[in-house]
Amino acid sequence: MKPIEVSVAEARRIAVRSQLLDGSAAGLLETVRRLGFLQIDPISSVAPPQYLVPWSRLGFYDRAELDRLLWEERKLVEWRAFIYPIEDLPLLQAHMRLLPTTNGKAFLKENASFKRYVLRELEQRGPLLSREIATHTSRKDADRHEWWGARQMGLMLEVLAGQGQVAVVGRRQGQRVWDLAERWYPPTETISWKDAEAQIADKRWRSLGVKLERGRLLAHPDAVDGPVRNRVTFLSPFDRLVHDRARTEALWDFYYRLEMYVPKAKRVHGYYVLPILRGDRLVGRIEPVWNRRTRELAVNGTWWEDGVEPVSLTRPLRELSRWLAST
Repeated sequence: MKPIEVSVAEARRIAVRSQLLDGSAAGLLETVRRLGFLQIDPISSVAPPQYLVPWSRLGFYDRAELDRLLWEERKLVEWRAFIYPIEDLPLLQAHMRLLPTTNGKAFLKENASFKRYVLRELEQRGPLLSREIATHTSRKDADRHEWWGARQMGLMLEVLAGQGQVAVVGRRQGQRVWDLAERWYPPTETISWKDAEAQIADKRWRSLGVKLERGRLLAHPDAVDGPVRNRVTFLSPFDRLVHDRARTEALWDFYYRLEMYVPKAKRVHGYYVLPILRGDRLVGRIEPVWNRRTRELAVNGTWWEDGVEPVSLTRPLRELSRWLAST
C-alpha cells in the first residue's frame, strides 16, 4: 500500500481520529481492537496505563470489564506485559516461535531440570502464582537446585511465556497467575513470522494513522481526515499518541519526557505528568494524583504550552475523579 504524505495539520487530525481520541470510541473491547494493544505498567499515581488509556477515549467505564474480557470472556489476552485482542493470537504465536533469544536459550539449557519442574508443577497443580510454584519444593530439592529462588522463578516463567509454553491466565491482587499455555490459548491457525510481521506493522500504522519516516509524515492509505471537536482529556505517558517522542515533537512541537527517575530538584515539571489534549492539539500538561486513602484527586501542577490560552479543566478533572472513585 502506498503511503500518503500529509501536512502537519492533517497529520494531527488523522492521528487523533485514528487513536479514537476524537470522542468516537464506543466500548472497551472495540477500543482495544482499534488501538491494537494496551501496555501494562504498575505505576499508578493516577491509574495504571492499561486502565487510563481507555479512559482518555471512553470517559467513565467499568474497570472490571477489562478483567472480564481477559479472564472470563477471553476476548483479550495478556502476553509480555501487553494486552491484545484474542484474534491477534496467531500473530503473537508467530513471534513466540522466534523466542527465546540467545540468552534465553542458554538459560533454558543450563536449567533444563528446573524447566521440567515448573512445567510439571503447572500441569499437576496449576493455575498457580509464581510463589506457589517456588515454595512447593522439598528441602532436599531446594538444596540440590540453588537457583530455585524468586528471581530465577520469575525469569523461568517469563522465558517460558515468551515462547508460548506457559501463559498468564489471571491475576490475584495484581499478581500474575500462571498455567500451561495449551490449557489457556484457543486453537489458532499457523502464520509465518514474515506474514505476521507484515500484518503487525500494518495494524500499528493503521492504529497510529500517521508515521514519521525520514522527516516525512506518512498517513496510512485507509486513514480518514476530518474535523476534530474540542474535547479535553488527559493522556497516559504510555498513550500511543505520545509514545513516540520524536513523532510527538514533529506533530505538535511538544517536548515530553517522564521525569519520575529525575531527582526532584532537577525536574522541569513533575513526577508523573500527563499531556493535556484539546481537540487535535497538545496544549499543556498536568500532574494529578489520586489519594487512595482519602479518595480524593489532587493536582500538583499545571503547565501550559507557550502561546496557548489556558482552558477550563474542571470537567475532565471531575470526570477523572468520579471514575477513579468508582473502583
